[in-house]
Amino acid sequence: MTKLDAKGGPLDLAGLDRMDRAILAALTADGRISLTDLAARVGLSKTPVTARVRRMERDGIITGYSATLSWARLGLDHVAFVEVKLSDTRERTLSAFNAAVRQVPEVEQCHMIAGGYDYLLKVRTTDISAYRRVMGERISSLPHVASTSTYVAMEAVKDSSLLE
Repeated sequence: MTKLDAKGGPLDLAGLDRMDRAILAALTADGRISLTDLAARVGLSKTPVTARVRRMERDGIITGYSATLSWARLGLDHVAFVEVKLSDTRERTLSAFNAAVRQVPEVEQCHMIAGGYDYLLKVRTTDISAYRRVMGERISSLPHVASTSTYVAMEAVKDSSLLE
């Protein structure tokens, strides 16, 4: 199935052709797939698939391979999204916040955003009590934090690649 953009057309993924997208979708679903099995899955022989994978690695499209973890089995299935407003947004302030937030292990993702807040954090903890400690002891004390707003995720309805 081809993923479609907001206008109903196929997603433009850096000029990649249908076969490159099929390779990326297969690797996203199973990063440990052998090149032989990958070739069979996308309908090419091993040599062109290998060349395409190596090109996409060289071009920085494929930046690495990783395992998909079961957060529930690891006891880290409590997810909160935190909007963070800074006291100011001068470059020095942003740099100080960026450096400090990278040191908080419970912050899985941090995005600078446009809108009413400056950052959106995805925070992963064991439970609401652990989140409360992380918020009170770490996130609230990050440099230049003026205010925060938390949204607790009740269920991940979609958590997948654009290519799947």
